[in-house]
Amino acid sequence: MFKTNAYFDGNVMSIALNSAEGNATVGVMAKGEYEFGTATIELMTVIAGELDVLLPGETAWKTYGKFETFRVEKDVRFKVRAAEDVPYFCVYK
Repeated sequence: MFKTNAYFDGNVMSIALNSAEGNATVGVMAKGEYEFGTATIELMTVIAGELDVLLPGETAWKTYGKFETFRVEKDVRFKVRAAEDVPYFCVYK
């Protein structure tokens, strides 16, 4: 069965599933800036639009567009910034 998640007063929503690649979520981030923490390695793919990402140890934001994936290590915090609503797919390793 699917599990739904809401974060940041409902501005980030996702549905958890078991994909062929493992545990995953598919969701949407509303326009805004958010900081997340990780418990596992995460591979996040932007489905549409663009997402600016500030990974741990980096000083510059990097923009990821449609179908681009970035990796976030386990037990860290990272920031994302969306100029518009952005759908994503995230696999947890």
